[in-house]
Amino acid sequence: MKLLVGLGNPGAKYAGHRHNIGFMAVDRIAEGHGFGPWRSRFQGMTSEGVLGGEKVLLLKPQTFMNESGRSVGEAMRFLKIAPAELCVFHDEIDLAPAKLKVKTGGGHAGHNGLRSLHAHIGDAYHRVRMGVGHPGHKDAVPGYVLHDFAKADAAWLDDMLRGIEDGAPALAQGDFATFQNRVALRLNPPRPSKPALGAILPDATAPARAAPSKAQDDQRSPLQKLADRFR
Repeated sequence: MKLLVGLGNPGAKYAGHRHNIGFMAVDRIAEGHGFGPWRSRFQGMTSEGVLGGEKVLLLKPQTFMNESGRSVGEAMRFLKIAPAELCVFHDEIDLAPAKLKVKTGGGHAGHNGLRSLHAHIGDAYHRVRMGVGHPGHKDAVPGYVLHDFAKADAAWLDDMLRGIEDGAPALAQGDFATFQNRVALRLNPPRPSKPALGAILPDATAPARAAPSKAQDDQRSPLQKLADRFR
């Protein structure tokens, strides 16, 4: 079984916060892939389903962000899930908005949810880092992430969540490259090719004109033709 965890804070007043983008990701996966109803379990809310042939448990810890590791650790111990089978969705201020990267292992970079996970299960798990941008100064970070997304963020946020939904089966299979490509296609869809600027396209409806024959085109006399040959 694979365990996909979204980090966030429980309660309606936190639902639209940047810090809750992890909850948004697993909610979109559950909705888009026909997962079962959410139920209370492991100090969190869980939903079960199948992605890419893999049995998957989605988990939203209800312990508040700073204690996320308690919920995740309990689920992993009960289900006997190794860190390599765990993937965590979280907000990332060190990535620009609309940027997403998958990372395995490494530090927590001051993220309190990841800090709690490190304390309870170590760092050898996969993370989906979902860029929300940086407020510009470290003292402004708490107020920034604990605030709703701006209206201007709505379009790229929806595209990112749709991409996560598209790529979820590949993520469950451990194919991180395909997962990231699916997200990228939503965020930056290919543009249709266009004709070169100033190019004149043929009119397909116009009847084709027969080229005039040389005999019709050349009205010179034999004497003129001979004279032209020596010019």
